[in-house]
Amino acid sequence: MSALQQSPDTSRRHVWEDVIDDEIRAISANYAERMGLRDRPALLCIDNYNAVFGESPGPLLEAMKRFPQTCGPAAWKALDPTLSLLAAARAAGIPVIHTTRDSRADASSSPMAATKRRDSGSDVNWDYSFFAPLTPAAGELVIYKSRASAFYGTPLASYLTQLGINTLIVCGNSTSGCVRASVNEAYMHGFRVGIVEECVFDRNHLSHKVNLYDMNAKYGDVMFHDEVLAYLGLLSKAQ
Repeated sequence: MSALQQSPDTSRRHVWEDVIDDEIRAISANYAERMGLRDRPALLCIDNYNAVFGESPGPLLEAMKRFPQTCGPAAWKALDPTLSLLAAARAAGIPVIHTTRDSRADASSSPMAATKRRDSGSDVNWDYSFFAPLTPAAGELVIYKSRASAFYGTPLASYLTQLGINTLIVCGNSTSGCVRASVNEAYMHGFRVGIVEECVFDRNHLSHKVNLYDMNAKYGDVMFHDEVLAYLGLLSKAQ
């Protein structure tokens, strides 16, 4: 795993490269290139529920007429990489944790919400049920949350501490909302954080790029899918 402590391959371009300029690149030099991942990771899958996928990968604005929370094609593009990430994490035997909005009966009248975004106004039980291909496996922890961060008002930090986790690998949605809030708090709790670029998504492509850039500069390492699979493969061989 020592290779992941080294500087990233600068020949590869992250998705934000087309929205930053040379001045911003110079500013970035004030931050460490990569924090690196440690040896006891968990995979945190953030809000992979029905409402963000909808029923099909149609055009975003059309899909939003039926599913206001959908991330449209961006969500569907992340599906296959996320499935292979989940498979690799399970093969490596690391904890896999899933979050979704707390829409249970005791929370249905709560004024708390993750963001200012409008809900669909439809069946909240369907909206916040896990998208079928990304349903948690038996024994995997599900965190029900009412704010953007997976940590706020939940037992997540205690659970990770009890397991001796020192690294979080993050996938899910949205990059600018619940992913970012959870990454920020993970860093504050002292975890190393790897955000898998191909496995996080947002309906707003500009917010997606800018927030990935900013998280990479300050709070974690935005990593390519194949890098994370290689890391998990090393964990599998070490078992």
